Amino acid sequence: MPKRCLIIGASGEIGCKTTELLAAEGYEVAVHYHLNDKAIDELKQRIASEKWLGAYKGDLSTASGLDDLLNKLPAHFDAVVFAQGNHSSKLLQDLTSLEMDEMYYVHVKSLWLITNKLLPSMISNKSGAIVVVSSVWGEEGASTEVVYSSVKGAQISFVKGLAKEAAPSNIRVNAVTPGLIATKMNDHLSSEDMDMLKNEIPLGRPGTCEEVAQAILFLLNKQSGYITGHTLRVNGGWY
Repeated sequence: MPKRCLIIGASGEIGCKTTELLAAEGYEVAVHYHLNDKAIDELKQRIASEKWLGAYKGDLSTASGLDDLLNKLPAHFDAVVFAQGNHSSKLLQDLTSLEMDEMYYVHVKSLWLITNKLLPSMISNKSGAIVVVSSVWGEEGASTEVVYSSVKGAQISFVKGLAKEAAPSNIRVNAVTPGLIATKMNDHLSSEDMDMLKNEIPLGRPGTCEEVAQAILFLLNKQSGYITGHTLRVNGGWY
């Protein structure tokens, strides 16, 4: 029987590629997104109809938006991938309290609440897999990305804690931490900045969304059946 997987943040480039890969590998997929209807419509066209479980629109950046999404989401999935995210490259003192709250809700509070809804079914089935897409900055921290680093670090701590709590129910919880990936999130970088970063990365290039998706697939599948609480670094050796 195909496994049912929910992808949070499926309209983003990593989320989109992960959805396509999981469907191609036999998963039935449901997706969450916020504003990008076009991306989800196009994604649906690339997924076999029998693998498409539906799309759920919702704003993760506010308490009311989260509540609305939780009321719509089914509670029964075999796996969930958290690929949601927003980003800021401002100095800490230039961020408003509202911007900080939005980062917290999108990256941390939504992670808690969505998992809280889905976990009872996994516990009942004595089976489940959760993968969180964090970031290299959640491990290392970054100047001008202090709040982003903070919430991404919190995601890694969430993975470590929940992995221990859920292990008796045969639920595995892991993270991937992409380094420099060729996505629109890095469009703000100048060509000089990009060249400098490439020189720092031992493999000499940005990673691809496909490479991140493959890492997520591995952590969901039985090949990683003895791996939990782990942070898989997808960063080209950029430590």
